[in-house]
Amino acid sequence: MNLPHRIDLLVRLGEYILGENEEWQHAKERASRENGWFVPEFIDLAVANIAHHFLQKDKLEKWLAGYPLPETNDQPRQVGIVMAGNIPLVGFHDWLAVFISGHRAVVKPSSKDQVLIKHLAEKMAEWEPEMDKLSGFADMLKGCDAYIATGSNNSSRYFEYYFGKYPHIIRQNRTSAAILTGNETAQELELLANDVFLYFGLGCRNVTKIYVPSGYDFIPLIEAFKKYNYLADLHKYKNNYDYNLALHLLNKKYYMSSGALLLVEEPSLFSPISQLNYGYYEDKELLAGELMANQELQCIVGSGFIPFGQSQVPSLSDYADGVDTLEFLCRL
Repeated sequence: MNLPHRIDLLVRLGEYILGENEEWQHAKERASRENGWFVPEFIDLAVANIAHHFLQKDKLEKWLAGYPLPETNDQPRQVGIVMAGNIPLVGFHDWLAVFISGHRAVVKPSSKDQVLIKHLAEKMAEWEPEMDKLSGFADMLKGCDAYIATGSNNSSRYFEYYFGKYPHIIRQNRTSAAILTGNETAQELELLANDVFLYFGLGCRNVTKIYVPSGYDFIPLIEAFKKYNYLADLHKYKNNYDYNLALHLLNKKYYMSSGALLLVEEPSLFSPISQLNYGYYEDKELLAGELMANQELQCIVGSGFIPFGQSQVPSLSDYADGVDTLEFLCRL
């Protein structure tokens, strides 16, 4: 299967994702039933972003133009992929990169997110029998030539132990932050709400901490966040909110609330579900330099960085952890 053929298959997959095929609708419903965090709204958003930003012919060709990919890969390698399961199809880009490079992807999906990726791979195999040579699934990854593994800081140690002697990309916990100046418009604050709330804040590109100048007025921000107050109607999310609220009350910790989100002054970049940490800064340029050097950050949102509302809309070249996956695959 040559490169133009692979591109055409991906474009067809994008059209399928955006369609109303009954099998696809059933797959999305099943994924939502099997993982309570995968509500239909967020599944639809994730797959639409993939279709619009990853699976368009012009975008794929522009992305690939910067890499020495041959039309036919005469020496395909077997690449094991350990996928995370925090948001719908979070490992799709890794699979896409392996597939487009002409190597064979052997995927170990997360138990929390296996329905969608398996369905899409099966659908492509229906269209093209050669897919079996380029994509497969396994409960345990053995005998691969290279590995791409995404997990927690704890699981990364095991990945290093098992995969360290092979070419590999191993990812750990990451999150994102935003720098506010106090001059943001109401529209920008509403867009920031998307960066915070989408996927319940479970993605590495979700903003889990904001930095604000001294004397910052939180009221406009809290008002903007109220558009997501409906999340409090979902019991899994509400349980987290009630638990964190109880902790702050017991500990007499100062907090603010939008009704579905707690704002708490904390030094940590990582915040629990239903909570957004904040901190103050005096010098924006100094803060920006420190954050850009922080290996725990996936991206920074704000003026001069990723625009508000765009953190969950990565392009093909926005690589996790800043490691160029396709360049890694081209070197195999």
